[in-house]
Amino acid sequence: MAKKKKYYTVWEGMTPGVYDSWAACQAQIKGFPNARYKSFKSREEAEAAFRGNFADHISSGSPSTRKAKPIVTEEARKEIIWDSLSVDAACSGNPGVMEYQGVDTKTEAQIFHKKFSLGTNNIGEFLAIVHALALLQQQGKDTPIYTDSRTAMGWVKRKKANTKLVKNAKTKLLHELIARAEIWLRNNTYSNPVMKWDTERWGEIPADFGRK
Repeated sequence: MAKKKKYYTVWEGMTPGVYDSWAACQAQIKGFPNARYKSFKSREEAEAAFRGNFADHISSGSPSTRKAKPIVTEEARKEIIWDSLSVDAACSGNPGVMEYQGVDTKTEAQIFHKKFSLGTNNIGEFLAIVHALALLQQQGKDTPIYTDSRTAMGWVKRKKANTKLVKNAKTKLLHELIARAEIWLRNNTYSNPVMKWDTERWGEIPADFGRK
């Protein structure tokens, strides 16, 4: 009997997305710290899962494999550096209408916001971090920055956005902003710590768009 084909969703990896073979999926997660991925029986299921959250899918299955939803406690939230800036992005589809924002972590007051007709969540997360770094540099502040995206943190560290978003008239401006962000990272230094927001222990990042 022929082996049924599976599709693989990679939420956190070298290049997040949907892959139609284990080999392709493995190439994205091998050596990537805390990679998040799961197999699905159809491409439709895999793509729908990619538009959502890893936690929503890893908890499914038999009681023996079901992962309990983490409990956020005030004790854990004492670890948060409240004098900081939090960034996040949201995308309706992948690619789709994308927006990102930066907020004051403590008050959740919006500091900046950008929206584009076509983009990806990872691009938004990346641009949000660079936007925050550039803004804080202009203000002469070494304020820490929180993000819940390891992928975007990796892109910032490598000073290169590893995106495959098609280049056309609709995405021209976005690609120009990506190029400018990469140039800024190569030509500037900063002392602002870019830190991973611990969603499992602290709850959703303050910059979250609340669409989950």
